[in-house]
Amino acid sequence: MSTAAPTKRLYIKTYGCQMNVYDSERMADVLAPLGYGMTDDPTHADLVVLNTCHIREKATEKVYSELGRIREMKDARRAAGHAMTIAVAGCVAQAEGEEIMRRQPAVDLVVGPQAYHQLPELIARSHRARGERLAADFAPEAKFDALAAERNPTGVTAFLTVQEGCDKFCTFCVVPYTRGGEWSRPAADIEAEARSLAEKGVREVTLLGQNVNAYNGANDEGEGLAGLARRLARIPGIDRIRYTTSHPRDMDDALIAAHGEVEALMPYLHLPVQSGSDRILKAMNRAHTAESYVRLIEKIRLARPDIALSGDFIVGFPGERDADFEATLQLIREVNYASAFTFKYSRRPGTPASAMPGQIAEDVKDERLARLNALLDEQARAFNQSQVGKTLPVLFERAGRYPGQLIGRSPYLQAVHATAPDHLIGQIVPVRIESAARMSLSGALTQALEPA
Repeated sequence: MSTAAPTKRLYIKTYGCQMNVYDSERMADVLAPLGYGMTDDPTHADLVVLNTCHIREKATEKVYSELGRIREMKDARRAAGHAMTIAVAGCVAQAEGEEIMRRQPAVDLVVGPQAYHQLPELIARSHRARGERLAADFAPEAKFDALAAERNPTGVTAFLTVQEGCDKFCTFCVVPYTRGGEWSRPAADIEAEARSLAEKGVREVTLLGQNVNAYNGANDEGEGLAGLARRLARIPGIDRIRYTTSHPRDMDDALIAAHGEVEALMPYLHLPVQSGSDRILKAMNRAHTAESYVRLIEKIRLARPDIALSGDFIVGFPGERDADFEATLQLIREVNYASAFTFKYSRRPGTPASAMPGQIAEDVKDERLARLNALLDEQARAFNQSQVGKTLPVLFERAGRYPGQLIGRSPYLQAVHATAPDHLIGQIVPVRIESAARMSLSGALTQALEPA
């Protein structure tokens, strides 16, 4: 890789999930040898990349709105005698490549999530004003084979993609159409990347996948995410392992057991259920029931009693009645979540649910979402409050807003603020929790620590 100082400026705006955050980081890696260095100011960028999400309609429209703003910047740079290349990457690129080019001619490149390793070649072709403008085919193994093995993490935590795509075909979801079928990276490749990250100071990795617990890359402990977690936990320096996003259908006994046996596997699990109504779950093609989900949570808590749960919930799915929504509230009360992500159902073109009868009015969705969020907010506050008085191991990640303050994460993914010296960044330190808010905790070191 070139060690020359960057000569061109790259601006990447990332929408959506953690996998897009990972993909954006790798885009910066593959473009660095071309002389691109990151900038936070798109007005002075030589290359602007919008790494997009297609899950909800509003997210897609935000991209088109942003493209209009970026086009004006491109025009201004051209008038000043400078060029700007605009690229749209990610799932909107995969789903609407031709439409993007039609709606916004200022876009130079459209690159699907499995083709961003081709960005250097596509940019070179664009600069020569010939060749492909669309690269949106599915070939995840080709993508990972083409990426440089070395990464340059910017902190003590890092995302690590282990699986892509989805075979579940939930009726509301575009992922199978934008990311393709389920595909797992070889365990040896993942381990090599994790070792490289650890050598550069990363202490915590979050394993990513659209259905991460469907991971089935062969390794010496058998197939599955459990075996991969055990393998990565043996890497010196990797002290914490998380993973997201999971599907209840893929939460097998081996993975449940690993939560009770692998110390590095954090006691925090994001396990979306989407609805508490069996009728709606069937319409969503989730292939599980509310009862089977609750029984699964019981097994997980038996293996790891201190585990904290997070979930996803959709309100206003086509045909959702008041009784269906009440069933969702009842499931939430029974499970008791530490955190959650909530959404109003959004019609995505091409998905089965978009053509279903019984589409719910927006005001009904709004009212249900408000009630749902109120209950989940109450549970999240109670969970955070339950940590007051406890001493938690906190991985300090960065300086805080105030002088002498550091911010880190608890095992339960809560942000923790404490007065602490800078040399503790990257270390796991016991912190006694003194107060709790909706989104964070505050505490104090349990002992004075000498400088490293």
